[in-house]
Amino acid sequence: MKRKLEGKVALVTGGTTGIGLAAAKLLHAEGAKVIVTGKNPMTLEQARASLRGIAEVVASDSGDGAEIGRLFARIAEQYGGLDVLFLNAGIVRRGTLASLSETDFDEVLRVNVKGPWLALKAAVPLLRRGGAVVLNASISAHLGMPGSGAYAASKAALRSFARTAASELAERAIRVNAVSPGPTDSGIIEKTLPAEAAAATHRALEAKIPLGRLGTTEEIARVVLFLACEDSSFMTGEEVVADGGMTRI
Repeated sequence: MKRKLEGKVALVTGGTTGIGLAAAKLLHAEGAKVIVTGKNPMTLEQARASLRGIAEVVASDSGDGAEIGRLFARIAEQYGGLDVLFLNAGIVRRGTLASLSETDFDEVLRVNVKGPWLALKAAVPLLRRGGAVVLNASISAHLGMPGSGAYAASKAALRSFARTAASELAERAIRVNAVSPGPTDSGIIEKTLPAEAAAATHRALEAKIPLGRLGTTEEIARVVLFLACEDSSFMTGEEVVADGGMTRI
């Protein structure tokens, strides 16, 4: 059976952990040549070990214009073009609107909003006709959870980017869609909270999800694959919510 992305070139930003890592493995399994980016030296080395023979791992700050320019120049030189772009890199900084620092607010927007814009801008000349762009948004953009203001706003921006880019790239048959995961076992909760608080957060979230559990990174990766391949050939500008029914039931 022919694989869904046979011979395609795919870039996954923020692909060294969590959803990005799972997506990189699945895209490769479906035939793509995969490049992933990351910034943290520790996770970069871990990813180079776990993705050996699966993906090229490149150190790149997704919110730095110069580094993004070098990344896409490298892709142009080594691969000649790009078929799939999964804009996954993102960070969380928690704090109420009244308590969040300006530094944290600026960093969330630099990475989560400016970063995808920089990547889209650089990718447009390289994206081949019939290619696909997937942005990792979040159900946070639909909710008003205390302490999530900067993060939720950044993810709402990505949902808007998906619509605009879908319109601008339609004439080249390039589809642009967003996946909006609900709570997922990506490790992001553990990154931002102490162990006891993270466990309590897991339990509280599970109680709000009709399916009674967090999603897995592999489940979100399968949605990314769907949006990246011909299975979704008549979809663009769309948002696919994968949240166990949390915002839908």
